[in-house]
Amino acid sequence: MDQLLRVQNFTVSRDGVAAGEDQSLERPFGHDVDPGRLFAWAGATASWPGRTEPGGTRGLDDYFTRDFSHGIGAEIMGRNKFGPQRGPWQDHEWQGWWGDEPPFRTPVFVLTHHARPSFTLSDTTFHFVDGEPAAVLARAREAAQGKDVRLGGGVSTVREFLDAGLVDTLHVAVAPVTLGAGLRLWDSPEQLLDRYHMDVVPSPSGMTHHLFWRR
Repeated sequence: MDQLLRVQNFTVSRDGVAAGEDQSLERPFGHDVDPGRLFAWAGATASWPGRTEPGGTRGLDDYFTRDFSHGIGAEIMGRNKFGPQRGPWQDHEWQGWWGDEPPFRTPVFVLTHHARPSFTLSDTTFHFVDGEPAAVLARAREAAQGKDVRLGGGVSTVREFLDAGLVDTLHVAVAPVTLGAGLRLWDSPEQLLDRYHMDVVPSPSGMTHHLFWRR
């Protein structure tokens, strides 16, 4: 089977909002969007990697949390997911939001129009690339060494790769909150049905998991 480009655990509100405007160092998800409201479903699971105490839920939400890294050999992310800096890089000492132990544990390709040397933190190496989606995906697939590539976001990056016809599967987790304003993945999930099959699976937590695969 060919290497897939997969969107996993991408979380939006019931009105399709995944992030707010005016992202900053203090507000990685922008104004008016509380990530705690969107991602409470994952943080409540037994398999949440940031869990410091025993316990947590099992079941459907936990399955998706456990599956996040399964079969993934590389990630592509937009510059906004790496950090809030814009334009030419002013500070190479600052190495993103992800700390000394980033959760990716694979090569990560950060989309940017401004060159910056690659660097490694623990077992994650960040590469900064400029190119069309298909060219970046080709590099990520080579680095993934036969495994799949995860498209990590943010919203604009996912939409760009969708528009280019490159995304093979998507898992979008819809939280039971309405945000009203911000960056939208969609106005309705039915917008993808010309290109994808869709299953909708509700969770006891109140989340609704949308699963898409190519027609």
